[in-house]
Amino acid sequence: MKGRVYFTSSDPSLGDASINVTNLQLSDMGTYQCKVKKLPGIANKKMQLSVLVKPSGTRCFIDGSSEIGSDFKLRCESAEGSLPLHYEWQKLPPTDKFPSVPSAELTSPVISVRNATPEHSGTYSCSVKNRVGVDQCLLRVNVVPPSNTAGTIAGAVIGTFCALLLLGLLIFCCCKKRKEEKYEKEVHHDIREDVPPPKSRTSTARSYMGSNHSSLGSMSPSNLEGYSKAQYNQVPSEDLDRAPQSPSFPAAKVAASNLSRMGAVPVMIPAQSKDGSIV
Repeated sequence: MKGRVYFTSSDPSLGDASINVTNLQLSDMGTYQCKVKKLPGIANKKMQLSVLVKPSGTRCFIDGSSEIGSDFKLRCESAEGSLPLHYEWQKLPPTDKFPSVPSAELTSPVISVRNATPEHSGTYSCSVKNRVGVDQCLLRVNVVPPSNTAGTIAGAVIGTFCALLLLGLLIFCCCKKRKEEKYEKEVHHDIREDVPPPKSRTSTARSYMGSNHSSLGSMSPSNLEGYSKAQYNQVPSEDLDRAPQSPSFPAAKVAASNLSRMGAVPVMIPAQSKDGSIV
């Protein structure tokens, strides 16, 4: 309270110690004590200071849904104001006729509306009063038909279902694409071990020639000469105009019994037909 309190008398020792408080605030409210000392005794006196604040910051609002057939409340509240507070509700023109409401509620901070009808629509005024002032607020009420709750719920359900379906389809496509890419990579890097390598023609020819050499090695030098001539004589002529000739085989110089004794292996020499094919 510094700077807001001073003595009324210029010399309180003369018997007047009254004080004045300027710019009174709500926080100044409380109990004050005055103590007087005069030999041979001391006396004191207490007094209560009440600070009155006028209503301010009053607001009006609807508590509930203002639909036809519903119940809601009209509320009026003041942020500041010394008690007691007095309330007064009014309905402003052009429809200044107030709906059927208990008279006691017209002087209370809350008005209850049951089974609302279009007649409850309009502008309402709430006044808040106390010993030092008054404050007021306005409220516009529009009673509307009930909304299509079933349609709203159905639309929300359908929308949610479509969103989930689209999300599931997107996830399925992504998984399928990922599997295809993985399969392509596995096939690309796969090594086929179950297919045997192709046989080399060179190795086959070598083995065939080796078998022939092994057969020829068992013959005597005299027989090799006759066998070589027989092989060359079996080759068909490239000249198509020349008449085919029958192959001629030289007579063996060594008897078969002698060849067997020498360890030779008898070899069957294929014959050639008239048309040049081997039989």
